[in-house]
Amino acid sequence: MSFAEFISGIGLLLGFFVVFFIGKKVNDLWHREYDLNEELVHKDNAALALTLVGYYGGMLMTIGGALHGPSHGFWRDLWDLFFYGMSGIVLLNLSWLICDKFLLPTFRVSDELIRDQNQGTGAVAGGVCLATGFILYGAITGEGSFMTMLVFWASGQALLLLAGKLYCRMVNYDVHAEIEKDNVAAGVSFAGALIAMGLLVGLTAAQDFESWHETFVPFLIYSALGLCALPVVRWLTDKVLLVGESLSDEIARQDVPNIGAAYIEAFSYIAGALAIFWCV
Repeated sequence: MSFAEFISGIGLLLGFFVVFFIGKKVNDLWHREYDLNEELVHKDNAALALTLVGYYGGMLMTIGGALHGPSHGFWRDLWDLFFYGMSGIVLLNLSWLICDKFLLPTFRVSDELIRDQNQGTGAVAGGVCLATGFILYGAITGEGSFMTMLVFWASGQALLLLAGKLYCRMVNYDVHAEIEKDNVAAGVSFAGALIAMGLLVGLTAAQDFESWHETFVPFLIYSALGLCALPVVRWLTDKVLLVGESLSDEIARQDVPNIGAAYIEAFSYIAGALAIFWCV
């Protein structure tokens, strides 16, 4: 590494922190219904912390997508960092709104996070942000344009909603009702399915854009495989990882929901997404 490359790297690193800080302030302004320091420090609000960890993770992947790839010169790289990083942050915050209105429509997410400190809701909201971060990483990285980023982000959001609807149908309990009852295990399991879908979509989109046919068709095929794999992975988790037990019983049909079983289920979805990408 030459001295000039080292200095350029330091400059981009500083730019990364600037964009990350702006992304934090955007989220603070978006959610003026609560005071962040009050909730995290004085009220020990773990539900909000879960959501913010997902949001910050989503920002990390989004900004990383703007930095990843071959250099086109320091000033062009810096422009891409700020333009695509900031555009991605706006889309990431829009994904929060989509989660509130369509993915968890039976209650208001902010009320559950702030009034009830509902960690199940926090897991889902954070999972949506992290899943969207993976999608934006794939949409931004590689050779493409602002339009291709928008199309892949919008397609990814539609796929997250489809995955959410499919998940709610394939489990034999009311996901929204369980989460609203502060069932953390139900939220963790649901979040795992969403993160897995976002991860698969993001990995598939992370390539140079050549044409809509050559790039978007494989994207749709992998996404369809991910949707089809959700019930299969859940069945395998029941039969292989939790032999003789029922995930639904552990998560929704006992006095104290089994968060450990939910972690296993969430891991299974993420592992399944990676297996599909590596093997198919």
